Amino acid sequence: MNKPKIGLALGSGVARGWTHIGVLRALRQEGIEPDIICGTSIGALVGGAYLSGHLDTLEDWACGLTKRGLMKYLDLRFTGGGLIGGKRFESLYKESLGDTNIEDLDRPFAAIATDLATGHEVWLQDGRLESAIRASYALPGVFSPVKREGRWLVDGALVNPVPVSVCRALGAHVVIAVNLNADIAGRAQVSGYTNGNGGEEGSGSDLTQTKNAPQQHTSVNPTNLLMRQIFGHSRSRPSTVNVMIGALNIIQDRLSRSRFAGDPPDVHVLPLVGHIGLLEFDRAKEAIAEGERSMLANMPFVQQAVQLLS
Repeated sequence: MNKPKIGLALGSGVARGWTHIGVLRALRQEGIEPDIICGTSIGALVGGAYLSGHLDTLEDWACGLTKRGLMKYLDLRFTGGGLIGGKRFESLYKESLGDTNIEDLDRPFAAIATDLATGHEVWLQDGRLESAIRASYALPGVFSPVKREGRWLVDGALVNPVPVSVCRALGAHVVIAVNLNADIAGRAQVSGYTNGNGGEEGSGSDLTQTKNAPQQHTSVNPTNLLMRQIFGHSRSRPSTVNVMIGALNIIQDRLSRSRFAGDPPDVHVLPLVGHIGLLEFDRAKEAIAEGERSMLANMPFVQQAVQLLS
């Protein structure tokens, strides 16, 4: 038999998805290049950047993120089906990914999305790469849906959080699955909206103090106040976005378990990233390091699976 094709299924996980960068670094370090890459949500973002030759650019951007710096990419809106329009992220992708089409990549790639009208699983395998990525991570209620070929598409984590089945359908003999939602200890771990000094905002006392002190004519930016109410949290009450993302995390964890029971991967990589909050995009260095560590720990299983099919 010829050398077996290796498929890499990169799962969803919001900010924990930077872990995938470390996984790809570890595979390359060991001389392994996946023949097929399929990604859901942030897994699609990292996988697409890798195949288009822009992984270094994405890593540099991710490692340079701060909590305050992230806020400039959040174009808040109240129309269009999501709190965040995504135009600022879109401009970032266009700068790094250009006009790349999926069919022009040198290896098969699929981004997983969900048809909002039917609930069907959608495999995006052609057309603009940045559009497919945006559709795959369009978290309902947070990011606006993306319209492609007459369908409104949202986050693929609703139907296939770790796309093992897609890798197999595209011809992979050995499937490596990277599951970012198996660390139970951190299932409810979410981040708050913090101020520039690193302190937590959005707490009940902070908002109460603002409301009860109208005589203090300090400059309060209405947008910042709204951001605190939506993204901020207190010890007694999570924020709106934390509730939405936390609920999705539970759904995709349960769905992943069910799908793995029927179609288990050949190598199941389980990075320990539960301590990283779902919105803590500024912790990329930690996530990347854990991705590299966990993938290297699983390399003997990859080599064994490849040998069995060679």
